[in-house]
Parts: sequence; C-alpha cells; structure tokens
Amino acid sequence: MFLIASFLSFAPAINEYGKEFYFPGTFTSYKMKPKTIEEYIYSAPAEVQEKLWELHECIRAAAPGATEGLKWSMPAYSYQKILVTFAVFKKHIGFYPMPSAVKAFKKDLIKYKTAEGSIQFPLDKPLPFPLIKKIVKFRVKESKEGTIKWRS
Repeated sequence: MFLIASFLSFAPAINEYGKEFYFPGTFTSYKMKPKTIEEYIYSAPAEVQEKLWELHECIRAAAPGATEGLKWSMPAYSYQKILVTFAVFKKHIGFYPMPSAVKAFKKDLIKYKTAEGSIQFPLDKPLPFPLIKKIVKFRVKESKEGTIKWRS
C-alpha cells in the first residue's frame, strides 16, 4: 500500500539510506514533476487537495474554454494570454491574477495579504469563491478587450 500511495501522490519514495528509489519494474522515479493541473493537485499535501480542486473548478466555471496547463510550474488558465495562475505553499495558496485585478478588487481584498499582482489565501480559512470568480471574470474581460500583458 505504501508504494501505491506514494506513487499516486507523486511523493518521493525514500529507502532506509535516505535515497530516492524507483517503482519496481519501471524506470519512473516517484519524485516526478507534475505535467498537468491534475497532477499538480494530486502532488499537493492531501489536506489541501480538496481546496485546490474547488479552486480549479471555480476558475474553470468563470473562464469556460480557457486553455489549462502549467506555467512556471503552477496551474495556469489562459485564452490568448494568461488569465490567472495559482500555487500552494505551506500556509497559503498564492493566487496570481495580475496587478490590474489586485488593484480593481483592492477593497474586497482587505482581509488578505496582497502584493502587486498576487493574493495569499490562508489555508486555515475558506476560499472566497465568489470573489475569485469575479476576479477571473474580470481577467476574461481584460483578455477579450486585449489589455492583458502576460503571454500564454
């Protein structure tokens, strides 16, 4: 069971000497870099995965038909340009909607730590899905208007 659980969660399997080892019968290392958003979510700590799935679905609902992939090793959603990305950290989920969105929703983001183009959602609090949806829709609007600077 340990081997299967390690493989599914993309966690490295370590032997008694502290060395990473391979799944028997393959040359695939347990320490794999995620190649899709789904793999990224599965590679996150188990206690965070549900929040990440919900965030993923929230973004998809707000940006239907967006191209999904990993950019800078983070889940990214784009039309012609990148709309938003996110990443999980030890104590928060970093959400990256660009400076224009952070500025536009400044009053709604008072409860959260922000920087020029980023927002930190603490892991010990519920994600603000209605706000995230508004931010993503704002980015979709910017994309349609041609004002987005990021390339996908």
